[in-house]
Amino acid sequence: MKVKNELKHELFHQFPILKELANKHTVLWENTNWQKEATTNLFSMQEVDEAEETLTRFSSYLKVAFPELLESQGFIESTIQDIPLIKKALERKFDVSIPGQFILKCDHALPISGSIKARGGIFEVLRHAERLAIASGKLKKEDNYVVLGTKDFQAFFQQYTITVGSTGNLGLSIGIMGKKLGFNVVVHMSSDAKEWKKALLREKGATVIEYEADYSVAVEQGRREADQDPFCHFIDDENSKDLFAGYAVAAKRLKHQFEKTNIIVDETHPLFVYLPCGVGGGPGGVAYGLRELFGEHVHIFFAEPVASPCMTIGLMTGLHDAISVEDIGLDNKTEADGLAVGRASKFVGKVMETYISGCYTVTDEQLLTSLGLTMDSEGIFLEPSAHAGMFGPIQLMKNGQNYLEKHHLTDKMEQATHIVWATGGSMVPKEMREEYLKKV
Repeated sequence: MKVKNELKHELFHQFPILKELANKHTVLWENTNWQKEATTNLFSMQEVDEAEETLTRFSSYLKVAFPELLESQGFIESTIQDIPLIKKALERKFDVSIPGQFILKCDHALPISGSIKARGGIFEVLRHAERLAIASGKLKKEDNYVVLGTKDFQAFFQQYTITVGSTGNLGLSIGIMGKKLGFNVVVHMSSDAKEWKKALLREKGATVIEYEADYSVAVEQGRREADQDPFCHFIDDENSKDLFAGYAVAAKRLKHQFEKTNIIVDETHPLFVYLPCGVGGGPGGVAYGLRELFGEHVHIFFAEPVASPCMTIGLMTGLHDAISVEDIGLDNKTEADGLAVGRASKFVGKVMETYISGCYTVTDEQLLTSLGLTMDSEGIFLEPSAHAGMFGPIQLMKNGQNYLEKHHLTDKMEQATHIVWATGGSMVPKEMREEYLKKV
């Protein structure tokens, strides 16, 4: 599926920003389809509530299976943290003033698999396990789910396979959780995936199949394999509602954290959220939940590498998965391996049409600069992908004045809260961290 040359020229004429994207310029794109009361018929908050209930049922099992979850009573959640030193370092480096509170959502430190994918990926594995166990008569929703850790259930799940296509972090979450329950796990990994992620998956007992091609090919192979085996479940990063629901639960948890820390979100206290974006599932789920809970008072921007702005071009043109970054001449090669996706999820793009405020792009050089500044100022390590969120406030204050004026936000920015969603990094090995820091 390639965009023909005639259509490409027409798109370049219709959307001048496409030319800037094609030339790897950093841009801030405002979503003109944004609505005060965002709506979609493709998903509902009922599905998010059900996902939260499922995670609650599994909490008794999870705190036994993963001792690191004892303190949180079996819930997979991350903290929020003020990062004033990073804010000052970024302001100095990029010659910009960022009014308001600057907060890190620490999904880089999520238990079990150390990335935002621990939300959607682990949730879908749990949901699949529950469905199989209930259908077999071995489990009822009223049971204590600690029983899932017994040898009997391990042997039961061993009859089944879970497969997924991944650039790395989603595969890690599914591999770790799937193997813990007893499933066979096959992870189809693109050329962008880091070697340490493949090695860790193999160490956990998952089968890793590598491709020289990019993410889309790995996903397609995983889908094809599952189609041929009735005992195989394919976790579809491009279209899964279960993944999306797992990510969306994060919004409900964040609202609770705000209440506990007295962070106000209302007409005079706007919330800005900056989410690194690959195929779109993780940021899309979080964005959906936040807009449903905070309405027009939350402003959400997706962040993508200059080489891989698939969601930006999909939303801007309305073509979604019918256009790829290669169609506008980009190579999809970036240090941000988790964001190296050439074609966005159609499902997520369609849901997001009226929900998100816009998208922006960042260079690899900026990601590595932020990596160095964050280590120097706060001693926090995030993998390059996670640093895409750091540039949201910079882009907004430098290039988003029209957006701020249009939404009557200019005089409210001192009371604003900026959330940088740190999507991964705590599991990166020491030698790999040192390698990144040498590039800074």
